[in-house]
Amino acid sequence: MFNYLFQDWKANKSNIKGRLVLISFRLAQLCRRSPKPLMLILIPYLIFYRVIFEWILGIELPWNTRIGSGLKLYHGQGLVVNDHSIIGANCTLRHNTTIGHKELANGEYSDSPKIGDNVDIGSNVVIIGAIEIGDNVKIGAGSVVVKSLEENGIYAGNPARLIKKII
Repeated sequence: MFNYLFQDWKANKSNIKGRLVLISFRLAQLCRRSPKPLMLILIPYLIFYRVIFEWILGIELPWNTRIGSGLKLYHGQGLVVNDHSIIGANCTLRHNTTIGHKELANGEYSDSPKIGDNVDIGSNVVIIGAIEIGDNVKIGAGSVVVKSLEENGIYAGNPARLIKKII
């Protein structure tokens, strides 16, 4: 856990807000995983985390989301990540990005996306549904991703489509 903290810190060099958000996120994860008696004492911090980051800063990054080390956050406003999403190591998230499940025709909800390592997500991107984003992918600003994306590619558009293969 502390290793993730240091890697997040390093990934957000000269980005004070990103560092603050990710330190708080990792501490909230630590609080949530604490033994029950200790967690009861730490509930005020979890409430503080939700109020400050979700309500005031507009960053919905639930503490039970699985995120690899080295996450980069740019700007952060309008960021919504479903708590069942999985984000790999060394990924980049920008403002006004949504990552989550979608409502199916039968009224149930799909699973959330699984995002690989080294994925760079542009601003205003929507990634929804039970899809997988491969490693080393770049997703252009304003893209809507509703189908799985293969690794080593640059994708853009609505719906997102392969623009260029990265070798």
